[in-house]
Amino acid sequence: MLSNDVTRYVAVYQALGLSFSEQSRTLHLYARYAEAYADRFTLVSRIRDWCATASSPIRARSCYDTVRRFCVFLNAENPRHEIPPAGAFGRGKRPRPAPHLLDLQQIRSIMDAALDLPPKGSIRPYTYRLLFGLLAATGLRISEALGLQRGDITEDGLVVRHGKFGKSRLLPIHATTREALNEYLAVRARLGFDGDDLFVVTTGRAPHKVTAHITFVKLARQVGLRGPGRTPGPRLHDLRHSFAVRSLEACAHDRQAVGVAGPRFESSQQNVSWFFRGTSPRRDL
Repeated sequence: MLSNDVTRYVAVYQALGLSFSEQSRTLHLYARYAEAYADRFTLVSRIRDWCATASSPIRARSCYDTVRRFCVFLNAENPRHEIPPAGAFGRGKRPRPAPHLLDLQQIRSIMDAALDLPPKGSIRPYTYRLLFGLLAATGLRISEALGLQRGDITEDGLVVRHGKFGKSRLLPIHATTREALNEYLAVRARLGFDGDDLFVVTTGRAPHKVTAHITFVKLARQVGLRGPGRTPGPRLHDLRHSFAVRSLEACAHDRQAVGVAGPRFESSQQNVSWFFRGTSPRRDL
């Protein structure tokens, strides 16, 4: 029964910590449609007919792409499951860009360049320096970092209250990262910022994530990591990609370690947090 196959497929993704609720709903709708025709295997013609009943072209493309990935999964087990061709219902407006992995020296150069951001002597340069460093050292998403409050710094780590799918978690941090956070808070206090947001700019509030993305790209161009205009290059989210790769490298081909977040995470923090060590964000104070 295709419904049973859907249940197995969804369970694989949910075991990885993903909600996968929308994909699950879509696949069960397809399975019920196909089973009404007594289909035991995925059929390209049936998938096309079912997607054609969608309420809009965007919905049809989303359903088609979701079911196609499901077909690839099943075909790996049994080649009698047909795989529909990619893009039959169109493609998205913009393909997902390829990740750029940043080495530690490149990250450091961006952090150092952030200290020269205008206005001189304001909190803004120190905010972006620490923000980009924290993303690189912890793998946080930009929305999670900008959602941090001062009270979220605890003895056990950072309390991330606005994670993906609304989930909260406790994030351990390396000693050098904690020291950098304390130095940043000292700079904030000296400059007279006492708001609740952890990261603040001249408005006294956290910067918008779009502004953070733009600032990162400008700094990447300034230090020679990106070309002018729309030339592809490192993006802010690549700090998270780079952290993920360092985490896997720290596992040293140990399959069991890959499934354990703690050792992998701690090792990655030790490898990247050196750029906080022995440095102070204070300049022109």
